[in-house]
Amino acid sequence: MSASITMPVDDDPTDTEAQHRQGSFFGRRKGHKLRAHQADLVEHLLPHLALDLSCPAEATLPGLFDPSIDTLRLEIGFGGGEHLAAEAKAFPTTGFIGCEPYVNGMAKILAAIEADNIGNIKLFAGDAAELLAWLPPQSLQRIDLIHPDPWPKRRHWKRRFVQDATIAAMARVLKPDGEFRFVSDIADYCAWTLWHLLRAPEFAWTAERADDWRLPWAGYTMTRYGRKATREGRVANYLIFRRR
Repeated sequence: MSASITMPVDDDPTDTEAQHRQGSFFGRRKGHKLRAHQADLVEHLLPHLALDLSCPAEATLPGLFDPSIDTLRLEIGFGGGEHLAAEAKAFPTTGFIGCEPYVNGMAKILAAIEADNIGNIKLFAGDAAELLAWLPPQSLQRIDLIHPDPWPKRRHWKRRFVQDATIAAMARVLKPDGEFRFVSDIADYCAWTLWHLLRAPEFAWTAERADDWRLPWAGYTMTRYGRKATREGRVANYLIFRRR
């Protein structure tokens, strides 16, 4: 990432909120046809793991995980679920919410949950903005956004997840010293994210040296997309922001 950042055009908060209501931060909901077992998991396992946003979060979260958990984390747009599944297995006393509107990604994480008997993941198949609005204040220890859709065309920039409105929503639900972690191999989206977060008074960028954003953090699980990007010569940046 270059030290100089081309400043994006400012957000229109009203327009951004309208985009949230229309669910426009995500694209396709379904890709290739699900295999029979995947379809069975979506039909029968997903209902047991899916969050119901019609129920108040304050009443839902205390009994959401059994056994009870110490902290709660969120991964937005988990794709194939490699990172989410690895984190859930590495931190069994942490509860994880995975948000993914793309049904093929949902099928993949369900297969991993079944195969490895992972018990500390709950799922939301919808717009992360709705989920953030549902969660109580200071309920999350960490939010991960890994290789999100960059929406590279200028006219689509308001579809990017990182916007002033979503930054404010994340600030509301993160605990003090909680973290927002962002990974992308698209230099423009990294610059966009850095610019938006640096002007947000609720967050501080934790990097102290170049390797802090050039190299993955300790224990990071590379996703299938991340490996593909590396093979194709694209370099990812790893940005960590702390909630003040």
